[in-house]
Amino acid sequence: MKSEDSQAPLLAVIGPTASGKTALAVELCRTARDRGLSWEVLSLDSMLVYRGLDIGTAKPCAGERGGIAHHLIDLVDPTERFDVQAYLAEASAAEADCTARGVQPLYAGGTAFYLKALLSGLFEGPPVDLALRAELEAEYDAAGPTATHARLVAGDPVLAERLHPNDKKRVVRGLEVLAQVGTPLSTLQAQWTGPARPSRLVGLESPTSGLDERILARTRTMFAAGWPEEAATLRAGPGLGKTAEAALGYAEVLAFVDGELSEEEAIAAVALKTRQFARRQRTWLRRFEGIRWWPAATNAEDLGRMAPEVLEWLLGG
Repeated sequence: MKSEDSQAPLLAVIGPTASGKTALAVELCRTARDRGLSWEVLSLDSMLVYRGLDIGTAKPCAGERGGIAHHLIDLVDPTERFDVQAYLAEASAAEADCTARGVQPLYAGGTAFYLKALLSGLFEGPPVDLALRAELEAEYDAAGPTATHARLVAGDPVLAERLHPNDKKRVVRGLEVLAQVGTPLSTLQAQWTGPARPSRLVGLESPTSGLDERILARTRTMFAAGWPEEAATLRAGPGLGKTAEAALGYAEVLAFVDGELSEEEAIAAVALKTRQFARRQRTWLRRFEGIRWWPAATNAEDLGRMAPEVLEWLLGG
């Protein structure tokens, strides 16, 4: 990422889904404001960029944003392709805008690949070959996740070890790169442009049982808030593009809409996928150096207590 001040430390609140990242980021911005500082939130989430994917992505509503400006949200329609290159361009513009106004940008989210690109630059990989990708996606659908993942194991075992067979998007991308250049994507991903940008990363962690309970409770709340209606409206209207359709849980919600799953079955399926995703996020995020980990807050009182301490650390205290 190129910015006017590329060596300014990147500040971020990271952690697995449902760990309370947005709530802490907003509280940090409020605490900073009480001290005469101006901070704003920059989303570090690959799905919050899509307009209309609101309930299903747990996009913070106006009340949850608490009067704090949020950037890198609602950038494109769900039919549009959006990737890390587009994200870096938008993030660079958002940071430049904040800097020009004397505002400290604070990233918040859990998309580890975007964070790596922000900190170390983007590796030079081959451009997307849409025809080849369509062919590989058709092969994936015909052969199934297990057989397709086995092909990736043979060609790029390092990448395959990191990916679940059901992660169609990334499994296909790995095979696509192999077919294009004959070099494993995992090898290319080690070729960051660096040097690494300095950073101060706040990590939130929850005991597995506590996080599982929060995920299930949040999934029920999202269903009650109208997630099935949102998914049905998106499908009937603009539809979902290749990247937006990877948003976690929408396939299971639409299966409920179509009567293929009961509501309880759909909730259980979404919660299971979310738990599995949270575990992978935790693994990915722990690879970053220099993270200071805090226990996730379980209520507003905990949040209020921890925010001043976290802010002091972010400020270099």
